[in-house]
Amino acid sequence: MPIHDWSRVDAGLFHHFHLSWIVTLCQALNAGLLPPGFSALAEQVAAGPIPDVLTLHRPAHPTSPSGAAAGGAVTTAAPRSRYLVVDLLPPSVRDPQGIHGAIWNALGEEPFELPTDKRLTLAAYSAGLTIVAYVEPVAVGDPLPDMPLFLEPELYVPTPLEATYETTWSVCPAAFQDVVLGRSPSGDG
Repeated sequence: MPIHDWSRVDAGLFHHFHLSWIVTLCQALNAGLLPPGFSALAEQVAAGPIPDVLTLHRPAHPTSPSGAAAGGAVTTAAPRSRYLVVDLLPPSVRDPQGIHGAIWNALGEEPFELPTDKRLTLAAYSAGLTIVAYVEPVAVGDPLPDMPLFLEPELYVPTPLEATYETTWSVCPAAFQDVVLGRSPSGDG
């Protein structure tokens, strides 16, 4: 399913979709994508900015990355993204290069510039001794690729953004979908 143009709706509608998507992502992660001892919780205050999805680890006994991989979807292979923050709204005066650009600049790293044809951002961060960002610029109409959700600096699970986005969209009321798609309520817009 292609990414919708969320700039055409008011903040309340986007907020509703966003909250629903967060819950759907947590449910997918908790239904077997995360290894034993890990869980995903929505909008938990960890420190600093409030993350949409926070993964927590409470091992029954100490585990290592190789032991955690027994959970199924955990991997240490390099993520497939080219460059997890999901920014489905276009850049603004506050963040002219999207949310990843604002984060990257705050870290004092080299400047980041979005491609002119892909103004939305997906970004995953591995926060080891060196912070590594995996960024995937996308545009309205693009499918959402899976992105890495890092559990440890070199250990992550692929996060099913497209599948959870589709699931969330499928349960949105028809009137809500009409507004997002720019259709009249009768469906002939």
